[in-house]
Amino acid sequence: MTHPRIDAIGEKVLAGEPLDAEEGLLLHEEADLPTLSLLADAVRRELHPERMVTYIVDRNVNPTNVCITDCSFCAFYRRPNDGESYVLPREEIHRKIDELRAVGGVLVLMQGGHHPHLRTDWYCDLLADLKARYPDLHLHALSPPEIHHLSLLDRCDVADVIARLKAAGLDSIPGGGAEILVDRVRDVIAPKKTSSDEWLGVMRAAHEQGLKTTATMMFGHVETPAERVEHLLRLRDLQAETGGFTAFAAWNYQNQHGVTLEARKTTPAVYFRVVALSRILLRNVPNLQASYVTQGAKAAQTSLRFGVNDFGGGMMEENVVSAAGTFELIRLEEIERQIRDAGFVPRRRNFFYDIIDERGPATADVLEEVRT
Repeated sequence: MTHPRIDAIGEKVLAGEPLDAEEGLLLHEEADLPTLSLLADAVRRELHPERMVTYIVDRNVNPTNVCITDCSFCAFYRRPNDGESYVLPREEIHRKIDELRAVGGVLVLMQGGHHPHLRTDWYCDLLADLKARYPDLHLHALSPPEIHHLSLLDRCDVADVIARLKAAGLDSIPGGGAEILVDRVRDVIAPKKTSSDEWLGVMRAAHEQGLKTTATMMFGHVETPAERVEHLLRLRDLQAETGGFTAFAAWNYQNQHGVTLEARKTTPAVYFRVVALSRILLRNVPNLQASYVTQGAKAAQTSLRFGVNDFGGGMMEENVVSAAGTFELIRLEEIERQIRDAGFVPRRRNFFYDIIDERGPATADVLEEVRT
């Protein structure tokens, strides 16, 4: 039986009124999937009335896998002096970006480990080199925990690190390392990593310096539903303050080989539930991304009916999720087919969600594409 308050909460959503934590939790726990789909799709149509789903051509480049934070959910990192640890030579990074540019890629995402010896100067030199070689390439790099780590190594404020990175060529900051923004959870899964306030503080400092960022959530491990809601509301509050988040993406924890954190595997239904709730609660974050790399193409396609308006990146490479044993990259033609089959028009974008597709933005006169 449906909770008696669900209808009233749904009316608030449709009226554009923000929900509180209790209402968000009731939706998470009591609303059925059709109801969540209807509400999330209504918010999506309000924010994106065009029947267009975007994607970006990008590549993940991990400059190093050396990390000293020992997160229990991560199969990617290696300790210093491990036989499988690495720092990519500059020539290898150039080669990867050349391959990206050859297929029309416009963005490189660079994240890695918390290396104990690579300081801010090292990353500034890398960014400056890449910006000089590829001036129109968008450098989306260094998650908040990495930036906080650099501030500790250099014994300076986070804002100073961001200012130096920005001057060297940093264009935006990815939302990695958020996991769940509740310290009880972080103390279990990543006790050496940034606190919730520190993660949010890096993002606030970036927004104050004019950098746009993304936001994420990794769920399905030790957190409670109430803590998922708390995470989303903390992002909503910062967005209300700064307006600096361009997009949000959520994915479930991949508890396959190589990780030490034990957690029950979540189902696709839980993924759709969390995605829909994200769209409903994060009304002030304009874009919601699918996570086909972790969920698979069909689930990503289905999420387009749960509030998602962006298919994410048509990535050439991914190393962090794949290290845990869950990984799916698909061809750009397949991304476009999945979008069309869901009843939408696919278009390429840049980081700022400007349409850079030679076909132009999707309008009413191009909807015939969906049916052809």
